[in-house]
Amino acid sequence: MTTIFGASHVLSHLDWLESEAIHILREVAGQCENPALLFSGGKDSIVLLRLAEKAFRPGRFPFPLLHIDTGHNYPEVIAFRDRRVAELGERLIVRSVEDSIARGTVVLKSPNESRNRHQSVTLLEAIEEFGFDACIGGARRDEEKARAKERIFSFRDAFGQWDPKNQRPELWNLYNARVHKGEHMRVFPISNWTELDVWQYIAREGLELPSLYFAHPRAIVRKNGVLRPVTPLTPAREGETVEIVNVRFRTIGDITCTAPVESTAATVEEIIAETATMMLSERGATRLDDQTSEAAMELRKKEGYF
Repeated sequence: MTTIFGASHVLSHLDWLESEAIHILREVAGQCENPALLFSGGKDSIVLLRLAEKAFRPGRFPFPLLHIDTGHNYPEVIAFRDRRVAELGERLIVRSVEDSIARGTVVLKSPNESRNRHQSVTLLEAIEEFGFDACIGGARRDEEKARAKERIFSFRDAFGQWDPKNQRPELWNLYNARVHKGEHMRVFPISNWTELDVWQYIAREGLELPSLYFAHPRAIVRKNGVLRPVTPLTPAREGETVEIVNVRFRTIGDITCTAPVESTAATVEEIIAETATMMLSERGATRLDDQTSEAAMELRKKEGYF
């Protein structure tokens, strides 16, 4: 219970999480010279935008928004991203994996290879181009085991690499964002949130989301217990059966690696009720490229992945 000018106010768990995240965002603004906030149009980054509004409005954000575009994103999400940025009147920087391919810094094994893991190269190029010393992201510890090992202020060396055995202590909400030239921090203000917390916060704040998050009919094929959407980038293969199923996306990324789940949840309240019963994490259940070992994801993060 918190007392404000003689009045008692009981803070909910969302109030505490919000307060912690706002504190972290202000620490970034206070300690870092040139930060950026990663904004993709996904639900976690949408929550980050609301937190940034609460931390810094009525002033402008003390950082630009940055999106690393694989070129294989759902058009509904890109349209939402652009509209939301325009509503906020903030600066959006977009850097594309397609440009990294053209420069030769990303080399695909095949034309239809997922570009998801290659985002790390483009991100590191953007960090070097603009001299960012911190990138604020929406990753959460409950998403998967490798992310659970990461600090809220996660140090990256001059090569953009993460060493899980060489992390700074974070005692009593004290954060150390000092870096040398070429180094940077990855900062995760909602690291302590769960998927359910995110949806409850979306409900409380009345946040708008891309339509893909809500149940809708979609062509899919079933593969190893996962639903793969049928799109021009991910067509049905010979022998696969195409079904029209009511689905929604729990997490949204590159089309080639993001799978939906069967669902009839068409409102935020219905999604909250459904999420409360989920047994698998959202990435474990819906990322086609994450059906690998914890060690493989940790290696990817060491190389600079989000």
